[in-house]
Amino acid sequence: MDRATVDIYEKRGGEWVAHHPPLQRSHAQAFARRIPPGALRIDLGCGAGRYVTDLGVPVIGLDAARSMLDGCASAAPGALLVQGDLEALPFGPHTLHGGWAHMSYLHVPSVRLPAALADLHRTLVVGAPVEIQVLAGDYEGDALAADRLGSRFFAAWTPERLRDVLVGAGFDVGTIDVEGDFARAGAVRARTLPDMVGPRMRLLVVGLNPSIYSADVGVGYARPGNRFWPAACDAGLVTRDRDPSHAQRVHGVGMTDLVKRATANATSLEPEEYRAGMARVDRLVRWLEPAAVCFVGLTGWRVAVDRHAIAGPQSERIGDRPVYVMPSTSGANAHARLEALTDHLRAALALASEQ
Repeated sequence: MDRATVDIYEKRGGEWVAHHPPLQRSHAQAFARRIPPGALRIDLGCGAGRYVTDLGVPVIGLDAARSMLDGCASAAPGALLVQGDLEALPFGPHTLHGGWAHMSYLHVPSVRLPAALADLHRTLVVGAPVEIQVLAGDYEGDALAADRLGSRFFAAWTPERLRDVLVGAGFDVGTIDVEGDFARAGAVRARTLPDMVGPRMRLLVVGLNPSIYSADVGVGYARPGNRFWPAACDAGLVTRDRDPSHAQRVHGVGMTDLVKRATANATSLEPEEYRAGMARVDRLVRWLEPAAVCFVGLTGWRVAVDRHAIAGPQSERIGDRPVYVMPSTSGANAHARLEALTDHLRAALALASEQ
């Protein structure tokens, strides 16, 4: 989260709580009914505990400000309280069965929200419900006129952009309701991979779609026999094997998929899925502006953009960024040798370096 905002809550959180009664208790109670009895759920950014007791038990209250957790301890003495950051959740994979986030992720800069939601996806079991409320609109900054405390950072979201980010983060999105200045999104953790993207990417790698194996492991191209990670290491694209978070944070190499639906293989995908996915990737590229985009596998590009495309740089661009298309790295693509795949990734990286 924005650290200056956390500091403000540490110093003046009590003042904020005094002017913000819990107006969404019915929503919190309805959300709690979607979680199996006895399953662990979390209030992400619990503050002083306005909704913790409405979420059922067992419940974790997480907040970045210790002073707010002290207030939560009084309001919800049975809650498990954790001081932590929404962008680095201190929980293992598949440990949580539901996540409620009332006006908390709005303190994460918009370009960092995809990675924060990817981390939330990691901690949730498949099928876990999520409800996220944020400011509605286009504002981003620390001078919001309606901010009673002053200087807190806020990032507001239009329903369309919020849906794109949630879908990219691996959630099946239901309704996104706008009520006055607020937007509330209901979603479910899907059996897929989240995007691992962020600002200042030098290359965005786009796969066709996750395999079920990769979706369950939580790492793209994870199946034994897939040559992506060996080729990426040999090409100098990354320095850690099968670590997409490190690739994005350290090397500026982001990852997404053209189609988010995980399948045993890509042959079951429909042309319309590729076209809809290409539109989403185009919006993602226009927003985050990577230096270049590399599509791993020719099928999606051929279906959605150019049916005559061959491997290499493309004449068509996406999101006004140059595109490189390379063969699939799957072990099923026996015609593509590791050395050739490494050369393709080197060429994609060179294309990005030219920008």
